[in-house]
Amino acid sequence: MYVTGTHINYLHICHRKLWLFVNGINMEHTSDTVYEGKLIHETSYPQRASRYQEIQIGNIKIDFYDSVNKVVHEIKKSDKIDQAHEWQLKYYILILERYGIQGVTGILEYPVLRKTTKVELTEEDRVYLINSEKQVEIISENDDCPPLLNSKVCKSCSYYDFCYSTEISIDEKDLLPI
Repeated sequence: MYVTGTHINYLHICHRKLWLFVNGINMEHTSDTVYEGKLIHETSYPQRASRYQEIQIGNIKIDFYDSVNKVVHEIKKSDKIDQAHEWQLKYYILILERYGIQGVTGILEYPVLRKTTKVELTEEDRVYLINSEKQVEIISENDDCPPLLNSKVCKSCSYYDFCYSTEISIDEKDLLPI
């Protein structure tokens, strides 16, 4: 399995979300929140596409990389799950290091909040991310979906309807005749 920044992000948000995503159950296309995030990403810094590079390494796509200053820019809608965003960005830095690019830093950007955070990778972070890759693989290879998290973040998750839907059972005797 090829671990991506999205996997690392989901690992820090919800193991169930990670497992569903890895197993091909994708709900992002039905989510207004995800759509808003994409719009913010596309419209917040229109000049970026001409100044910075998009890099693809395997299944990992880094949207904005300033190769002159060695800075990865990651744009997010909200800072509610900022730790997950930070680990995703640190993972991108680690991946670039694995490909021989040293001295990379990152900037987490929340344009709606007008907030930026500089992100650097420490030796402890590298060890933690290597362990996180192993955790992603363990969760992904499990045959059983992890249990429902039932957290505040669930309400804005693209998988909310999937996780919180329940089937209503009906007795056949209660059905109207055809």
